[in-house]
Amino acid sequence: MRQFENKKNYKTGQQKKDARFRKRDNDMPKQNTDFRKTAETFEQRGAQEGAENILEGRNPIREAIKAGRTIEKLLVAKGEIQGPVKEIVYDARANGAVIQEVERVRLDRLSVTGAHQGVLAYVAVKEYSSIEDMLLYAKERGEQPLLVVLDGICDPQNLGAIIRSAECAGAHGVIIPQRRSAGLTPVVAKCSAGAVEYMRIARVTNISQTIEKLKKEGLWVYGASMEGKRYSHVDMTGPAALVIGAEGEGLSPLVKRNCDCLVSLPQSGHIESLNASVAAGILIYDCLRQRAEKQ
Repeated sequence: MRQFENKKNYKTGQQKKDARFRKRDNDMPKQNTDFRKTAETFEQRGAQEGAENILEGRNPIREAIKAGRTIEKLLVAKGEIQGPVKEIVYDARANGAVIQEVERVRLDRLSVTGAHQGVLAYVAVKEYSSIEDMLLYAKERGEQPLLVVLDGICDPQNLGAIIRSAECAGAHGVIIPQRRSAGLTPVVAKCSAGAVEYMRIARVTNISQTIEKLKKEGLWVYGASMEGKRYSHVDMTGPAALVIGAEGEGLSPLVKRNCDCLVSLPQSGHIESLNASVAAGILIYDCLRQRAEKQ
């Protein structure tokens, strides 16, 4: 009887010990053993962290190749190498790019815009330009400088649309801040319809200081604001920098004070302001119109 009791006690003690180990194991963080899912997670994270190195869609990639941008690798969905995509593949390969056919689901996973059109490119990092390069470019073309300064445009679609308008109008550069602003992401490249490849884009630490620098270079700075003069009544034919404020907030107080002149767009509707990219497009093209009429 005593031996049986000791054996019973031993089993009870062992069970308690096993229970403690099980609790400890349950409390420890579990290691992810789904290696396929882990690989996908790292790939998605890499796509987000390296978003500025990825171009999506046929037109942005085609324009990048035409502009001489270095294409490191081109991913093409299986079954898509035909028609326009076949031409892109041919040009990319001729420029030394590695061509890789992949399942469409992989492109879906890497895509930020959701509109890759069956083709995605890893490109060399686009070098930002400088204000000096923009002014030199205007001088070489024999034109009065026309720069677009963006005071905190955070929507990448707006940024892309503004770059597109600026490039089509022949502006000499777009200036964005390092903080509180969208960067050159795939969404921006897509919305610019390839214009980002041709437009000189500078990234500065302080917009107000940049405005002061532009003034010293002889540019007249016009800020878009509802408090300003009607834009069609303002002479913008000289060296000019158009400053567009952030969505909703408009120009920051300090930037507004540093502008030489505030200009406004007339409105007859019920809402208070236009979309930032629309306002920028109107002002850029009116500046272009004034210059053409003066010639």
